[in-house]
Amino acid sequence: MNMNGQDWDQVVIRKKQPSGAALKDEAAVNAARRQGAAVDTTTKFNAGKNKPAQQTVSGKPAAKLEQETEDFHHERVSSTLKQQIVQARTAKKMTQAQLAQAINEKPQVIQEYESGKAIPNPQVLSKMSRILGVVLKK
Repeated sequence: MNMNGQDWDQVVIRKKQPSGAALKDEAAVNAARRQGAAVDTTTKFNAGKNKPAQQTVSGKPAAKLEQETEDFHHERVSSTLKQQIVQARTAKKMTQAQLAQAINEKPQVIQEYESGKAIPNPQVLSKMSRILGVVLKK
């Protein structure tokens, strides 16, 4: 038997290095510490704790937000504007759907304006003013 073509160099087979989630596993961290590797661990804010945070998203404590006195409400359509829209629409003998189609909006938008639930949009108001032939102001 001729062994001239044989490679006699030493071959070292090692396990693949852990990656991703395996690196974060507690056992992997402890193994790295035993081998003397530099390990840096940080805990995220309230990570893994199933309890409500004392801080809110804005960074203020929840108690401080409760004591907040400012009024943070959106401006809604005034009652005079609601009446103006209804009167002008009925004077033109238009339904809410017809007005909505004329100004290229959904009928729901007109319903919201006439019920006072909508947040006034100057573009929608100007379209309504033009179609109805009346000056509508917030």
